[in-house]
Amino acid sequence: MSIRAATLNDVEAISPLFDAYRVFYEQKSDLDGAALYLKENLSGQRSHVFMFEDSETVLGFTQLYPAFCSVEMQPFFVLYDLYVAPTARAKGVGTSLLLFAHEWARAQGASRVDLETAHTNVTAQSIYEALGYELDTEFRKYSFDLTCG
Repeated sequence: MSIRAATLNDVEAISPLFDAYRVFYEQKSDLDGAALYLKENLSGQRSHVFMFEDSETVLGFTQLYPAFCSVEMQPFFVLYDLYVAPTARAKGVGTSLLLFAHEWARAQGASRVDLETAHTNVTAQSIYEALGYELDTEFRKYSFDLTCG
């Protein structure tokens, strides 16, 4: 078992997991779109994808996006995607990916890793909290949908 940074050569192996991740968040399955999205992110260096492998089988992945906090004047990363194949859950894959992401982000000079999850995703919340993530009770998150007329 190992965790490593994904390359363009890994897109085909990661795409089914990325597609399943999107379906979990109630999006329509789009395997070709998932592959294209990952390919564009990796080739454009818009994100960093890490994958957990066991004998050439990808069991999970996480995707981090760079960001910068003007208040702290420090870079940080947004861990936007984390997904573990159902057959590999409750085996430490997600925790291992998170710990790897933390160490990698620290090595990049980041001050923190932020993430969001659905209110109903209590399994993931318990993992995040066990690792020391703190629920933000100071700020509210708002979003403005630019696709609505």
